[in-house]
Amino acid sequence: MDKDNRDDFTFAKLSDLKLPVTFRISQLEGIRKPRSFTELLENPELRFHGVQSSTLSDLYVTCQLIADNKPLTIPFRTSFKAFKNTYTWNEWITLPIRYCDLPLSSQITFTVWDIGGPREAIPVGGSTFRLFGKKWTLRRGKHRLLLWPGVEADGSVETSTPSKMATQDEMGRLEKLVKKYERGDLPKSDWLDKMAFRKMEEIHAAATEKSENLFLYIDLPRFDFPVIFSEPEASSSSTSTTLPTIAQIPTTPAISSTFVNDPNLWSVVDPDITHENPVEDKHRRLVRSHRSSPYDRELKPNAKIRDELGVILNYSPSRVLTSEEKDIVWQFRYYLARDKKGLTKFLKSVAWRDSSEVKQAVEELLPQWTEIDTDDALELLGPGTVDSRVRGFAVKQLSRADDDELLLYLLQLVQALKFESVATEQRSSRSTTTAISYDDSGLSDFLIARGVANPVLGNRLYWYLMVEVALEDRVMAKMYGRVVYKYMNKILESENGSDRRETMRRQGLMIDTLAKRARELRTSKDPRPKKIEKLRSVISDSKNGLSSMEPLPLPLNANIEVTSIIPEKSSVFKSNMYPLLLYFQCSDGSEYPVMFKDGDDMRQDQLVIQLFTLMDQLLRKENLDLKLSPYDVLATGPMQGMVQFIPSKTIAAIVSEHGTLLNYLRAHHPDEGSIGTSGVEPSVIDTFVRSCAGYCVVTYLLGVGDRHLDNLLVAPDGHFFHVDFGYILGRDPKPFPPQVKVCKEMVDGMGGAQSPHYARFKNFCFTAYSILRKSTNLILNLVTLMVDANIPDIKHRDVHEQLQEKFRLDLTEEEAIKHFEILLNETSYITVVLDRFHDLAQYWRS
Repeated sequence: MDKDNRDDFTFAKLSDLKLPVTFRISQLEGIRKPRSFTELLENPELRFHGVQSSTLSDLYVTCQLIADNKPLTIPFRTSFKAFKNTYTWNEWITLPIRYCDLPLSSQITFTVWDIGGPREAIPVGGSTFRLFGKKWTLRRGKHRLLLWPGVEADGSVETSTPSKMATQDEMGRLEKLVKKYERGDLPKSDWLDKMAFRKMEEIHAAATEKSENLFLYIDLPRFDFPVIFSEPEASSSSTSTTLPTIAQIPTTPAISSTFVNDPNLWSVVDPDITHENPVEDKHRRLVRSHRSSPYDRELKPNAKIRDELGVILNYSPSRVLTSEEKDIVWQFRYYLARDKKGLTKFLKSVAWRDSSEVKQAVEELLPQWTEIDTDDALELLGPGTVDSRVRGFAVKQLSRADDDELLLYLLQLVQALKFESVATEQRSSRSTTTAISYDDSGLSDFLIARGVANPVLGNRLYWYLMVEVALEDRVMAKMYGRVVYKYMNKILESENGSDRRETMRRQGLMIDTLAKRARELRTSKDPRPKKIEKLRSVISDSKNGLSSMEPLPLPLNANIEVTSIIPEKSSVFKSNMYPLLLYFQCSDGSEYPVMFKDGDDMRQDQLVIQLFTLMDQLLRKENLDLKLSPYDVLATGPMQGMVQFIPSKTIAAIVSEHGTLLNYLRAHHPDEGSIGTSGVEPSVIDTFVRSCAGYCVVTYLLGVGDRHLDNLLVAPDGHFFHVDFGYILGRDPKPFPPQVKVCKEMVDGMGGAQSPHYARFKNFCFTAYSILRKSTNLILNLVTLMVDANIPDIKHRDVHEQLQEKFRLDLTEEEAIKHFEILLNETSYITVVLDRFHDLAQYWRS
């Protein structure tokens, strides 16, 4: 500090200090008393300890940097030294870490060790030294550390071996003054200083004689200026963390404003940050005053406000409205009541803790609101909606959907029951003074009624509920149990009720038998041919009731009635879980192949296939048939399920057997006279091109990962499809995966990147992408309802962000198509290399 101008304040930031952490271990002070004769008699081994020797024993010091209970470096130790009169090391230690990388909680543990016998060391004492002082400044200069006798230094945050004494002794007081003197904070006077230091030496010698404590002296580098802890600034530094109560800081006018506003130096703890701002609350109540209600009924927005409202209504479901946006929606609520897209945004703008506002919103406006679309109804059944009347309104809107449409959303509606139970479970613990209703919204009654009326829908509902009943979460399982009980009673009351109950019982029995046998085969050490032989004998055994049965609707697809499983056609796949391939004989004489898996959670695959089916329906509504073949999947328990098996071959198998996809398609559907389809029937090539485009877009939107030539399949009629959805929403075990999954073999199957078929493929992709972007909210809301469904890739992740990144609603349609084209042209060579490794792994696995 410059003495001529005391207003200047100079310091250095820790983040600018790029030097390695250095310090010197100086000496050990204090008297080490040898053990008493009595102690030696009781424990003769103590005579080997270094303290018992007549000369100074060979002590050494170990030190280690620790922060937040975690070591940041390996332990360092002083080199060997033969001591004569005093324990003096004077050894500099340099740690492999820079000052700028130190956390604020950094501390160094020091332990002094002595010989404890042959090849054994015992701690003389330990001390934990904090590198930063109370005011976040890096400590500097000489320090005296108190050694806690007989223990190693404890590096935990609440250390049991602090370096400072609980009460300061005379020596500690004098050493503090010496530090001030060395810093230049005390005036210097040579004649007086000499006398003072001589006196201090006397005091020091006397204190050492009397004291039973041991002290370790260390020296830290003396920097010219105080070094204040600060972390490196982020690229976009926030201005919101400036200090509101700057008057409280004892600063002088000369301190620059950058110092005062530096967010890295000052942290502001604001306990009221989560509370409602009373000024804003008062403002809201004035703006929404119920006296203005009659005027609001006739209020119409001008052109500017109408555009603003249009923008707000187009926000995605996850977008949080600002207080200004909420006020504008509330102001024009009567005008918006005729807009079907307005309801979800209006409900977001209601202050739910204001009972008069809730009454007006739910009792007056909600009943007169126009009918809303399915996507908004699904949003209202999500975890964000608590009031049962709002949920009931959503259920009423869903009741307009026919059974086929309802089947598309049934998986999510069963999950939505979890948010119902939350509302009803919490009813008792909530304040009864609020105007929010926690009654039953009628969702379970609605699902039960539709399930009773339609056996196919009812079959799916039954199995979706059974999976939830088997969950580990007993509270939820109990709630679903109550729904199943109610459902079974309603079925009994219906026409042919007892027959339907018996059908469900028989389905359950068949699934249990298959699961048990699949588990036995999976865990047995037999080779695959032996497993296949065992499976066929199990099916043939009449005791198991699989070789012939009364016509039974298949749980996977209740439209299909099966009478038996064909033993000689059944098999076991070569894969980790050894799934079963079962050929069911149908009552109409046809066969229906099914894959049964045990030990695998099928719920994620079930969700992906359901969303593929939904996207296929959305495309077909716009007259675009992309020949998608979403096969049926049904999880029959948390770790088991059935999958429809489509006779087909993996691209890896096709390439090894036929060389190319065109040779494979030509082998099954040749057409020598065709022009431009390489001797393959034109309809087969058309199916292949369309299905490649369809799966290319839907797998991109759902972020399907871990694609390789063993989970891309092609049926002999040209249908291309994906299987195995263990990684979705952007997760992928491979590095740098391409976002759009198109492999070289697919492009070759279309005749190469320059062929007219590839140009058609690209156009189909662009059209499908444009159509599906219009249904973003529906897909977002369906995935959001699955957040509590124990699906690994959805649990604890920001699903909305992942999906919105794919739909790119911030772009116009033209820009979005260009964006997709860029992604389509990207390929990852790493993926090609890794596919080869996977082929080898599969080869050795068989």
